[in-house]
Amino acid sequence: MFPEALHISIREPINDLVQSIVVNYGFVFKAISQVILKAILLFEWVLRGLPWWVVFAAFLVLTWASCRKPGMVAFVAVLLFAVGAFGLWDLTMQTLALMLISTVIAVVIGIPIGIWLAKSQLMRRVTLPLLDIMQTMPSFVYLIPAIMLFGLGKVPAVLATIIYAVPPLIRLTDLGIRQVDGEVVEAATAFGGSPRQILFGVELPLATPTIMAGLNQTIMMALSMVVVASMIGARGLGEQVLNGIQTLDVGKGLEAGIGIVILAIVLDRITQGFGQSAQKGRTNE
Repeated sequence: MFPEALHISIREPINDLVQSIVVNYGFVFKAISQVILKAILLFEWVLRGLPWWVVFAAFLVLTWASCRKPGMVAFVAVLLFAVGAFGLWDLTMQTLALMLISTVIAVVIGIPIGIWLAKSQLMRRVTLPLLDIMQTMPSFVYLIPAIMLFGLGKVPAVLATIIYAVPPLIRLTDLGIRQVDGEVVEAATAFGGSPRQILFGVELPLATPTIMAGLNQTIMMALSMVVVASMIGARGLGEQVLNGIQTLDVGKGLEAGIGIVILAIVLDRITQGFGQSAQKGRTNE
């Protein structure tokens, strides 16, 4: 047995820190929670309020815009029809709303940080180990600070999902910008382009395929948190899976699991299609 005299615990300092944050800055987290909750409810109101065929058609239009392949559009149509046939349409819309708001916030956070990493070697050295920790930490661990700071419900579920899903977007945004040909950047600089003009006019457009790959991974990781997030009050397909586990209802859990897989496949094909289109456009140039 390891000597007890050499034991070191970080539990109490961390608990004291979190408690201090909650006591002194609880009003800040409450304000953030209200903003995020309103955004979630808006997404849910739109997705659940629209007729099913409108959402269905919107997915097909997005699929066609991303890849221009009739076969893929038909494939997505069959998958979405299966979701409705299983009676999971409303639950899927709830899950989609949570996932979309998580992805939007992840993009707002992840892309600027990825740009910062690409422009600052010091920032990159400091941040990459943190991203390694975020990606290797068990997903259940993210629920603890989310619950302590925001309580139970949709908001902590979204924030835990963001923390878990944002690292790939940061990494691939950084990678995409750093992979831009230096000669192209030098030419833009020689023509009098400012750093801002070069970033938005040259680097980001050329890095778009890689950034889209990061977005794809973020969406997939957000969906992988669906069941975990249901443990703290997130509704939707994850809650259905959790209920199936708790009641040993294999069929119920499997149906909801299939719904999650279908949603993942549809979103994966759409984002991959846009990424491949961006890659083709870059190649043609």
